[in-house]
Amino acid sequence: MLAFAAIYILWGSTYLAIRIAVQQVPPLFAAGTRFFLAGTLLYAAMRLLGRPRPAGKEWGTLAVLGSLMFVVTYGAVFWAEQYVPSGFTSVLEATLPLITIGLEVFVFRQQRFRWSLLVSIALGFVGVLLLLLHNAQHVAILPCAAILGGGIAWSLGAVLTRALPLPKSKGITAGAEMMFGGAILLILSASFGEMHPFPHISAKAVGALLYLVVAGSLVGFSAFVWLLGRMPATRVASHAYINPVVAVALGYFFAGEVVTPRMLLGTALIVASVALILIKDKAEAPKERAELEEVA
Repeated sequence: MLAFAAIYILWGSTYLAIRIAVQQVPPLFAAGTRFFLAGTLLYAAMRLLGRPRPAGKEWGTLAVLGSLMFVVTYGAVFWAEQYVPSGFTSVLEATLPLITIGLEVFVFRQQRFRWSLLVSIALGFVGVLLLLLHNAQHVAILPCAAILGGGIAWSLGAVLTRALPLPKSKGITAGAEMMFGGAILLILSASFGEMHPFPHISAKAVGALLYLVVAGSLVGFSAFVWLLGRMPATRVASHAYINPVVAVALGYFFAGEVVTPRMLLGTALIVASVALILIKDKAEAPKERAELEEVA
């Protein structure tokens, strides 16, 4: 439950921190700094604790996942949040479970199709639409498309995490993926001229980046990788439905945003959707294990 709390609450709050950071720091540089620092620190800590380094094939997998989940996904998010509000971004990202279940069930066949699961996700998606309609305004189409495209890359990486060879240590896995992704983002930042001249980083931006490194990456992503090794990606991806709820709460308490009945209804539907996904998945797990044992 603590791991779920980390990805539900901490990741929901990182959208505001990203928004603060990219208002003063170039987006690819900010994203690269976040993930390279977090990844290097986590990887070094795991090695000091005696965790073995990845094998040859595992390095290739880590590079692929790091590119999908950090270069593509977060490169798009950091860039887009220059133009799209953080709450709106979190609403768009809440489509992740729908994308993930489509990949798991119809493409990779990692899960059996169940109408109950589809109904639960659809319920959450209705809640997301209510929040989206509440925040409907003139927003840039290209940044929104970039966020959605990055979400597809993240879902693909989450599903592949359960199918490709990875180190046994979840800490090594998380650290190496972030380190790869952060390094590539910094290279891209330099290629696009973001470091010429070197950006001035204010105390406020430093605080936002530190929060992203510690809360969003060292704690949040480590919990995410740990969960992916123990349960279906669809269940883990349910965090995306909580993100808009956290964003609404932050907007209300810290930015003076108005909370309407429509927003409350959307929030209630989202929470109910996540609860149904988790409860149903927990109830189905023993049955699926028994069926697999019979087949074996």
